[in-house]
Amino acid sequence: MSEMTEVNKQKLISDLKVVVTDAEEILKATAGQAGEKMADLRAKLQDRLASARENLADAQAAMVERTKQVARATDDYVHDNPWRSVGIAAGIGFFVGLLIGRR
Repeated sequence: MSEMTEVNKQKLISDLKVVVTDAEEILKATAGQAGEKMADLRAKLQDRLASARENLADAQAAMVERTKQVARATDDYVHDNPWRSVGIAAGIGFFVGLLIGRR
């Protein structure tokens, strides 16, 4: 999975947390509102917020697990191919040095 996709997922999770928090504040602010229709709307919103919180927790756990899998795969590759890894790191360092030297 690309780094940009992970960043987008993290931003989406963060944005959804803000929406859930805002919706909860709206629920608290309208707690004194009377009427059967308002009570039904509040109950539906509370159910959906609970579901959204569960989905966010699941998405966050899946992202953490995927990150751990990628880290393990990278660690395994480096242990299986130490000289290749050193060569790749040296090449990247050389390239970054060239870029910095041009400034």
